Amino acid sequence: MVGARGNNAAAAEPSTNDSQIELGLNAAIVMVRDQQPHILVARPGTAGPGTWDALPFGPFAPRAHRTLEIGLREWVKRHTGIELGYVEQLYTFGDRGRHAEPGGAHTLSVGYLALSRGATEEMMGAHWSPWYAYFPWEDWRDGKPEILTEEIEPRLKEWAERPPRPNESARALRRPERLKIGFGIGGGWDEEKVLERYELLYEAGLVEEAKRDGRSAASQWDELPVLGRPMALDHRRILATAMGRLRGKLKYRPVVFELLPPEFTLYDLQKTVEAISGTLLHKQNFRRLVEKGGLVEPTGNVSTETGGRPARLYRFRREVVLERPAPGLRVKAARG
Repeated sequence: MVGARGNNAAAAEPSTNDSQIELGLNAAIVMVRDQQPHILVARPGTAGPGTWDALPFGPFAPRAHRTLEIGLREWVKRHTGIELGYVEQLYTFGDRGRHAEPGGAHTLSVGYLALSRGATEEMMGAHWSPWYAYFPWEDWRDGKPEILTEEIEPRLKEWAERPPRPNESARALRRPERLKIGFGIGGGWDEEKVLERYELLYEAGLVEEAKRDGRSAASQWDELPVLGRPMALDHRRILATAMGRLRGKLKYRPVVFELLPPEFTLYDLQKTVEAISGTLLHKQNFRRLVEKGGLVEPTGNVSTETGGRPARLYRFRREVVLERPAPGLRVKAARG
């Protein structure tokens, strides 16, 4: 409960003595399987309203959780049975009206990114789901996605030409400029701007969450295709943040090795990076960069599960984090 700050403050500012704030802890847990990135989602109805997928989440309980991260780990354990390893806090979202609020406390959503090598045991109320099912326009490994050319870009261009809605917040950049930055319309595609792209689609009323939340922009469209699988509450927004953060960190930190087994081939490493970034890489340039950068070292073992000649197995060389400040993978996409 947040109380008023005295008579003078109450006279000058809106009263806050009836506001209740709840901290919601949300985990975007990522693993790569069969060259596809997956996230862990709660089964419909388990941890979110309705039938939409939800990230594992729960409220922060100050008397039970000493820190936010401890609270997150406990909720994930309760919902999925998984013990989290690598965890990184993302943004905190607190926008009113971003999801249906039937009453009660207003929720501030604290998002986290967690990496996993997967789990073979039965998970309680959760399953792995491909993250490109929620963001099909983000996977460029087979070329530019058709959903961009046929559905998203034409509608965004139409939206950009419309006059602003009443009471629409003024922005420093015009809509066409924001489309150029986010979707590369008239410019270049930046794989890290996942959140910016989702926010544009939400603002334009083109995703199911905008319709669910009663956004006025969504009422301007007669019929819309399904642009990715929607998620409960504000969880697709949090997932977009996690995707962009992970794609950016690949270039500066060796986080990709958290997604690989202790021993792996260079082919496995490349395909994992491609899966996360949504782009194809030049094979020889990639291998030259990895070996020159001292990121890996051979184990002396070979893999015979390649479908061809045996391949040398490597492991992450942990000393690299002490040798330079940003031991990541700065590789260029192999786009024509």
